[in-house]
Amino acid sequence: MSAFRKRGSVLVVLCYVGSFHVLFGYNVSREEQHDLSLNRKWTIQNSNGSLSLPAEVPGCVHSALLKQGFIKDLYFRFNDVAYRWIALDNWTYTTTFSASTELRAKQRVQLVFEGVDTVASISLNGVVVGKTDNMFRRYDFSVDQLLREGENVVKVSLLSPVVYASERSQAHSSYSVPPDCPPPVQKGECHVNFIRKAQSSFSWDWGPSFPTLGLWKGVHLEAFDVLRLIHLSTVPVYNSSLSQWVVKVEVLVDAVEETKVQVNLSLMELSTEQTFMVVFPSGQSKNTLSLHVNTSNQVKLWWPSGHGEQHSYHLSVRGTMLEGTAILRTDTQVYFRTVELVQEPIAGSPGLSFYFRVNKKPIFLKGSNWIPAHALQDLVSPADVRNLLQSSVSANMNTLRVWGGGVYEQDMFYSLCDEMGIMIWQDFMFACAMYPTEPDFIETVREEVVQQVRRLKSHPSVIVWSGNNENEAALATNWFGIPVAQQPRYHRDYVTLYVDNIRAIVQKEDGSRPFLVSSPTNGVESQQEGWVAHDPYDLHYGDTHYYSYSHDCWDWTALPRTRFASEYGFQSWPSFSTLQKVSVSEDWSYASNFSSHRQHHQTGNQQMLQQAGLHYHLPASADPLKRYRDTLYITQVMQAQCVKVQTEFYRRSQSEVIEGKGHTMGALYWQLNDIWQGPSWSSIEFGGKWKMLHYFAKDFFSPVLPVGFEDQGSLVVYAVSDLSHDLHLRTVVSVYEWSSLDPVCTVASGLVLVEGGSAEVIHKQPISALLAGCGRGSCTRLTCLLTFHLEDVNSQQGPINHLFLSSPKNAQRMLRPNITAEVQQDEMGGYTMTLQSSAVAAFVWLDVGDVPGRFGTNGFLMVTRNRTVTFNPWGPTSTQQLAQALTVTSLRDVY
Repeated sequence: MSAFRKRGSVLVVLCYVGSFHVLFGYNVSREEQHDLSLNRKWTIQNSNGSLSLPAEVPGCVHSALLKQGFIKDLYFRFNDVAYRWIALDNWTYTTTFSASTELRAKQRVQLVFEGVDTVASISLNGVVVGKTDNMFRRYDFSVDQLLREGENVVKVSLLSPVVYASERSQAHSSYSVPPDCPPPVQKGECHVNFIRKAQSSFSWDWGPSFPTLGLWKGVHLEAFDVLRLIHLSTVPVYNSSLSQWVVKVEVLVDAVEETKVQVNLSLMELSTEQTFMVVFPSGQSKNTLSLHVNTSNQVKLWWPSGHGEQHSYHLSVRGTMLEGTAILRTDTQVYFRTVELVQEPIAGSPGLSFYFRVNKKPIFLKGSNWIPAHALQDLVSPADVRNLLQSSVSANMNTLRVWGGGVYEQDMFYSLCDEMGIMIWQDFMFACAMYPTEPDFIETVREEVVQQVRRLKSHPSVIVWSGNNENEAALATNWFGIPVAQQPRYHRDYVTLYVDNIRAIVQKEDGSRPFLVSSPTNGVESQQEGWVAHDPYDLHYGDTHYYSYSHDCWDWTALPRTRFASEYGFQSWPSFSTLQKVSVSEDWSYASNFSSHRQHHQTGNQQMLQQAGLHYHLPASADPLKRYRDTLYITQVMQAQCVKVQTEFYRRSQSEVIEGKGHTMGALYWQLNDIWQGPSWSSIEFGGKWKMLHYFAKDFFSPVLPVGFEDQGSLVVYAVSDLSHDLHLRTVVSVYEWSSLDPVCTVASGLVLVEGGSAEVIHKQPISALLAGCGRGSCTRLTCLLTFHLEDVNSQQGPINHLFLSSPKNAQRMLRPNITAEVQQDEMGGYTMTLQSSAVAAFVWLDVGDVPGRFGTNGFLMVTRNRTVTFNPWGPTSTQQLAQALTVTSLRDVY
């Protein structure tokens, strides 16, 4: 996504390795590791001492100010601009602690910062122990010589990230590194590419500028006499020549002196056990142990959601010293799966394929793009993450792309993706910019990449690494107007950063999954062209990002028949209940200052209405509040239908090549979630409420899907199947008049073989013939519409779909449906809304305001007199509360 358009006898310590819960057990002896958490109350102070207040760690300055009442809701109205001063100041975090005699007696003591945001000098008892310059790195500082009896003082002096980035840019005087600043419409800060922190924290076209400062992850002391385990990872690799799985167990330790350890690895469920003698040299060292899985056992694989189970195995790691002292006891999970990115010739087409095989099975990737869930990472709760990921799976998604302008997500995110079967396309955190290549910048990036790959590579959910977001395209198509004579310098910098450093490190640290230098990219073709393709958007290769706001989104003929669609989408506004929390009554107009301020995409508000106006009457109520709420609704209708058309086009294009293009094997729309309450491309509002688009996604990502469209006057229906087995399906098409809830006629095709993992044409008929031969012959394109679904010999397969034969704004005899609703509680604690309608109703939207939860379906076409919709609340509610909150809106109700 471009910003420019678009932590007795045995002590047990609970730690985290990767995202796995790991237990370290040590005999209470001199060999015991002693950890002391410093996630206690700290104080923070600004540069001139005028502000001093308590602060929590993990946390940041903004959240501390918020919790202590120094500032109000960051997202309220214009506070993103009003609170700029926070990031323009320097801040100091201070805490005190007592170091026990036992801790101080240890041979080594490390002060560990899991995450510092971002540029800081760190001191203990007045002595500087080190500096930080990278939000994405863990920092370990040796402090055993500095600890004292009684009170110890830790100070973290943080520099303004905005001032730092500006100074770094100014110091880079030999040539510019664009872009200098975001577009003015974003109301952001400049030179974010000169600081290793979340790039979107300086603003983006869907979010505010909150350049945070703080200790955004945990702080603790690690004290030991012999060694400490810094990191453990497990990567299963399948040896096809031996038909055997080998688990690569990587152990990263820090030893006081050379130490011999007997390490036992055991997968009891697979009758597999091996013992290794490992010599750990003094200092930090990495050892990789290869555990060969017993071939007499059938290994159960990890599969993406919708394709099988997410099975895991328990791995036991035990380490003893030669005299028999237990030094290490660790338990973790191992998932077995293979992944390949297939780029090979396609019959009848120039170029190469671009698709993923998991466990040797081609998988169509269905999903979206993930952005940071809050501008303040410490305010992203486990419940928030789980809700967003569960919402993804509930909408039949199997993939999310962690976008390169945000953060490498928290451990729990990846663990949940493992459990839920969500594949992750993992970007490195570079986006929409050129970057400097000074030695200190390259050095900190290299350590960042090493740490993140080691942290994440145990996760089966991570299926591909990608070096950056849109930087190949930015360079190739000269987004920043770099003079031709200077372009080779930027090309060299690009290769230096992403190829010579990031790619080289990833391939050394993790050979188990593919690496792409950028997205979009032409893949191996880009490599052959020197890593920057002449046209990174070439539809014959790689993945594509595509946006067009002025072209009619219903016109599928203009869509790119790409190998893989990794970004595409349209904006909409969130619901009124979401916006109401951060606004006041004077803001509730599409033309208000608030509406303009919240829109960070140039002309975005106008683009939404222009696109909606192509097919729908724009709201025109004389009541200003109703007109505003109706306008919010119509933007969601437009977005949902636009993304539906495009996604269905990509899904039906998987099995065919037309004019050399096609074989599309991925559709990841932009974007899943929101960072605040404002207009964006998201399908889920800030707070977790589903937009109409997300309800549509549940259908258009269905494992079995009918896709219908018009091609040269004919109705064409494809059957799309993600299933592993073949089906015999027919299409059932019903013709309805807008004015009647009784179908004019229904026609069915014959059964057609639809192979698993394919898209097949199963029905084609001229629309004129369909209408002429339909009952009374009273149907025209303006008075009638179509619904269609798939059946096998026994039952319906997949959802019911629809096709409008004209723009709804031109439809004749569309009546007000006068929908009524009755709310009841069911036996399972959920609720049902029973609807009654007097006419066909398009885009029927149920809204219960602030009551958290989701409907079974929403935004639907109602062609029956009665329909029951379920509502699953995410918290306590009642029939009375829901009945009072419920509103029902259809397309005909807004004009």
